Amino acid sequence: MTHNQYTLESPSAPRRTRLRELWQLFRENKLAILGLIIFVLFFMTAVSGVILTSGQRPVFDPAMVRLQEKLLPPLTRPHLESLHPTEVPTLGIYLFGTDDLGRDVFARMLQGAWVSLTVGFVAVGISVLVGIFMGGIAGYFGQEYICLDHILIAFILSAGGTLLSIGSIGSGSACLGVGLLCIVYRLFSKILGEKLQSPGLLHKKAISIDTIIMRAVDIMLCFPSFFLILTVVALVPASMYNIMIVIGLTSWMGTTRFVRAEFLSLREQDFVTAAKALGVGNFRIIFRHMMPNAVAPVLVSATIGIATAILTEAGLSFLGFGVPPPHATWGNILSDGKRFIFDAPWLTFIPGIGILIVVLCFNLFGEGLRDAMNPKLRERG
Repeated sequence: MTHNQYTLESPSAPRRTRLRELWQLFRENKLAILGLIIFVLFFMTAVSGVILTSGQRPVFDPAMVRLQEKLLPPLTRPHLESLHPTEVPTLGIYLFGTDDLGRDVFARMLQGAWVSLTVGFVAVGISVLVGIFMGGIAGYFGQEYICLDHILIAFILSAGGTLLSIGSIGSGSACLGVGLLCIVYRLFSKILGEKLQSPGLLHKKAISIDTIIMRAVDIMLCFPSFFLILTVVALVPASMYNIMIVIGLTSWMGTTRFVRAEFLSLREQDFVTAAKALGVGNFRIIFRHMMPNAVAPVLVSATIGIATAILTEAGLSFLGFGVPPPHATWGNILSDGKRFIFDAPWLTFIPGIGILIVVLCFNLFGEGLRDAMNPKLRERG
């Protein structure tokens, strides 16, 4: 046998991409697969819901009032003799019954699915972006120190902004002007290679960037998240967009900690040292080389965070601080039904079970994703 023949006939190890290996490990978890299937069904339901309940003449009208058909149980056929032809439900049956105004609960659940999905994804998107930025800065530039003059400039600018916000135009503008002059002076001094003509005390290292960010995380974690969100929502105008922003800006702390921990371990790796030696810029190192290796725990955190955001929105809507009418959400359907818990229990059970199933599916999917991405957990299992 020649060398070429031996080379052609020698067995080769099967090549599997990282994504294929991840899927192989993920599908061994049956509960995670169940969670993924439910999530796909929920996503399809939400997308079809926004299509079928929108427009001038929607297929399912969640806002149509039929007082003569109020509080009908699920699977009840409409009384055609008392309804106008345009008021007849599309399916010819009230699949989930009607509420106290005769509105079709199935149509309102369809519309609420899209609202819950949108709030969950957008809120988590905001929290992930803020968490990645803060965690990346803390993990990569954490050992850099802020001098006293930096703190002084930040304080002057903050004071100027505060004075402007309360209507003190003259004082606020003066503070902002002084702050901007200080920044310009520092930039010119750095360009010219000269030291600032100021006392040496102002150049003393005061506090590290990592300490500032992590103490901010600790302060945010000291507040009960739901009550903090409830307080902010009560102060800002009621809007679906405000709900997304508030939930996102009060839930970034976990992502920050995950990203910081990953960056602290990756910062000392050889590939980062090699990139620095080649003169690669800091932001390219962070986003091109380090971030792809630190994204795994962020994905898991984001998946579970979607469930938390949906649950938070439902709780706010139940208390009357959530998405305002005319949008129907599962939380306000649940809130409307609490007054008829004995007369019309389906108004409570249907949205409640819907929230339970969706939150559970995201949690199962997130746990399965975590196990598949974490080799230590796989070995232990």
